[in-house]
Amino acid sequence: MPRLHPETPAFLDAGGDAERTVWDHLRDQLPDDAALFARVNLLHGSHEREIDLLVAWPGVGLAVVEVKGGHVTYRDGQWWQSGGADTHPIDPVRQAQGARHTLTTLLRERGLAAQHARAVHMVAFPHSRVPRDFATTEAPRAVVVDRDDLGSVAFCVKRAIEEHGAGHGVPDEADVDALVDLLAGGFEAQVELLSLAAQHEDRIDHLTADQAHVLDVLRHMNRLQVVGGAGSGKTFLALEQARRRARQGERVALLCYSRGLGRYLERVTQTWPRKERPAYVGLFHDLPLAWGAEPGADDDSDYWERRLPLRLAELADARVPEQLFDTVVVDEAQDFGELWWPSLLRCLRDPDRGGLFVFLDEAQRVFDRDGHAPVDLALVPLEENLRSTRQIAQVCGAFVDGVVKPRGPVGTPVRVVDVPAEDAIDVADVTVERLMDEGWNPGQIALLTTGHRHPAQTLAVDMVGHAEYWDRFLAEEDVFYGHVLGFKGLERTVVVLAVNGFREAERARSLLYTGMSRARLQLIVVGPRAEIERAGGEGVRRRLAEAEEWVVA
Repeated sequence: MPRLHPETPAFLDAGGDAERTVWDHLRDQLPDDAALFARVNLLHGSHEREIDLLVAWPGVGLAVVEVKGGHVTYRDGQWWQSGGADTHPIDPVRQAQGARHTLTTLLRERGLAAQHARAVHMVAFPHSRVPRDFATTEAPRAVVVDRDDLGSVAFCVKRAIEEHGAGHGVPDEADVDALVDLLAGGFEAQVELLSLAAQHEDRIDHLTADQAHVLDVLRHMNRLQVVGGAGSGKTFLALEQARRRARQGERVALLCYSRGLGRYLERVTQTWPRKERPAYVGLFHDLPLAWGAEPGADDDSDYWERRLPLRLAELADARVPEQLFDTVVVDEAQDFGELWWPSLLRCLRDPDRGGLFVFLDEAQRVFDRDGHAPVDLALVPLEENLRSTRQIAQVCGAFVDGVVKPRGPVGTPVRVVDVPAEDAIDVADVTVERLMDEGWNPGQIALLTTGHRHPAQTLAVDMVGHAEYWDRFLAEEDVFYGHVLGFKGLERTVVVLAVNGFREAERARSLLYTGMSRARLQLIVVGPRAEIERAGGEGVRRRLAEAEEWVVA
């Protein structure tokens, strides 16, 4: 007799008699090494599926079976189910197919070998007869079980898998054992983990929204410099300030330096009512291009740091007042080169008194420039980390001067995987697989590097371009591969930081701080521990002493 999950299914609701009939026959015919499941509930994102019966058979494959009782017929391209006086349309093949796809997706996300197994979706009508020569484009006769097939239903399953099973492999006993371990609990471990993560994410968002009181208190001030560490909610405040000013009828520009953050700002503001949207949202170096500046080469630093900002000033001077701005809001302002600031002020209708709101984190100066706003701005410090768990906030706080108060939820320890820098990317890839085995969804994970880029990032940008690359990140559907330099101002629920070297040794500390602080709920640092602690300093070494030493196979 096969392994049964559960041992005594509760077939009590409508259609239960039909499911029990097929279950009983499979139970009596399947070999001992096979596994038979009933009522498998699958949750993937917002989609829920239920598999009536699932067969996992070593040496053969997987079969998802949708069971329909009563009298089932097929006419004019439609399945019909009759019971008593009621006749209604059904779509059992599509139900089975959808459940099979969801199962395969979940197996792939958790890295189980069964994802590659031959798999088929089938329909079973234990109270009906289906002609031997029946066939449709979606359901050849081999994937249909009727009442006359019940005496050899296990053979029917085997034949269907061999003839029509998708996939390329045959699962062995270990593959089926791993599948049983996962499915026997109905994905309860995953659901519990994701529920806890969702609860923490909600709390983080609420704490961040509470920061808006800073703007309430300072609403009458026209120029501010808001300084805070990672996780203090600066980007939220920058967005909110831009929104409030636009709502008041002002023409607003919301600017930043990095492509990823720029795309994020664009996507967020596009969801706002039209009257609340800034007139310009995006990269500061795209503004002069939008106004007619000549494009330059990516590797021409003189163009980006000197000629383009000077050109912005000329273009601003040539604009009519209606095309300039009442207020400029700058996020991640520490990235702006010195020449950009006077040019940016000339984009204001009133360069002397126009609105200027600057948000920055001095510890994240990871680029080789040292620009400062050339005007006196009232300073507003943010001293609390709201966006990360307390464990992550404490490690990141050790990188900066002053006191950082962690207000996020208590989470799991930071993990450290101690490997040489040259092995960091390969081990980080294995770490991602381990995380998915734990139940994290791929879309919750970002793998960031400190040295050369991950090959997956290079390939993605080459194939789809920067805009689509960042749209994929914002969709949160798959593991994101990025570099610390391009991830400033962005976050992920889980961050795997591959410390695979530094282009400039003097910026190692800033890169480590920036990379670690991108994580909200789980941080795994993969790289040479001694070098990381040396670059981070004594405070970081003490905090990492509390981390979990993680070994990945």
